[in-house]
Amino acid sequence: MNKIYENPQAALDGLLFDGMLIAAGGFGLCGIPELLIDAVRDAGTKDLTIASNNCGVDDFGLGLLLKTKQIKKMISSYVGENAEFMRQYLSGELELEFNPQGTLAERMRAGGAGIAGFYTKTGVGTVVAEGKELKTFNGETYVLETGIVADLSIVKAWKADTTGNLVFRKTARNFNPPAATCGNICVAEVEEIVPAGSLDPDQIHLPGIYVHRLIQGKHEKRIEQRTTRAAA
Repeated sequence: MNKIYENPQAALDGLLFDGMLIAAGGFGLCGIPELLIDAVRDAGTKDLTIASNNCGVDDFGLGLLLKTKQIKKMISSYVGENAEFMRQYLSGELELEFNPQGTLAERMRAGGAGIAGFYTKTGVGTVVAEGKELKTFNGETYVLETGIVADLSIVKAWKADTTGNLVFRKTARNFNPPAATCGNICVAEVEEIVPAGSLDPDQIHLPGIYVHRLIQGKHEKRIEQRTTRAAA
């Protein structure tokens, strides 16, 4: 089975539909599937629910889908770098489901592992737990969180072989693996594709069984924040 597609548009052909749930990998501007996000924007698919750590910035990443108002709801843990996100949320144009980062990552991992739900202490006593089931274990209160199963996963990896085995580079190996596993279909964009058998099996971060389609492309390297310090 050939998993390699010529471009992002071809890789997403037949997979997009209005109202779908997409799990997107990456953390801030690191390791985001920027080429596939651009292709979703160009396709005009609307009323999207996106599960991702955050929503990029105004002119890059998932922020581009906000600008075109293709996103109906975000399931996120951090949204502080996007002015358009704030504007749409405060005006009632955008729904938001806040999740602590670890909870969101575990919801994706659980969905990919076939686990319907799990209990966690994170969020107990806060708005995160409102309307959710609480249960006591050994005298401690936990909140029930459900696994996420997405219609589509879009992720970014450093390297892949032709069978879809993926290697992530440094901090890009954060939300990408759990996001990849929780989609009914997973499309991955990578910087390099090598022949099957070229990757050290001990260095593979995500088995190719989770990856259905692959594209190779050139990516923009952005830094989310820059910290400066005055000289003493």
